[in-house]
Amino acid sequence: MPLTVRNGHRVTVDEAGSRTHGEQADAVLLDVREEPEWTAGHAPGAVHVPLTELLLGTTLPAEAQGRPLVVICRSGRRSSQAARLLAERGARAVDVEGGMNAWAAAGHPVVDERGNNGRTA
Repeated sequence: MPLTVRNGHRVTVDEAGSRTHGEQADAVLLDVREEPEWTAGHAPGAVHVPLTELLLGTTLPAEAQGRPLVVICRSGRRSSQAARLLAERGARAVDVEGGMNAWAAAGHPVVDERGNNGRTA
């Protein structure tokens, strides 16, 4: 399923999981939370660029450049802002409804910086 950009388009955590992990993956999961949140726990394979850095004009890491982006934060507020910003810059980006809180509640894996079981912060 191609990733499309529509004003305010959001995906569920299950859609985010299928679009960014496994055989059908067609997008990169971009976590825009701050460093302490990321360190406590994030989705395996996610790419990290805090929203504060995106707002300052930081470019995306190579593994995220030119790829569809599924943007996630803790609850969905920052990811919505980041997805709009990235779309304005020409990226194909959507955000995850409910963020990492919903991701973890749905039973999707969360790991810490060492790859052990993590927690959302």
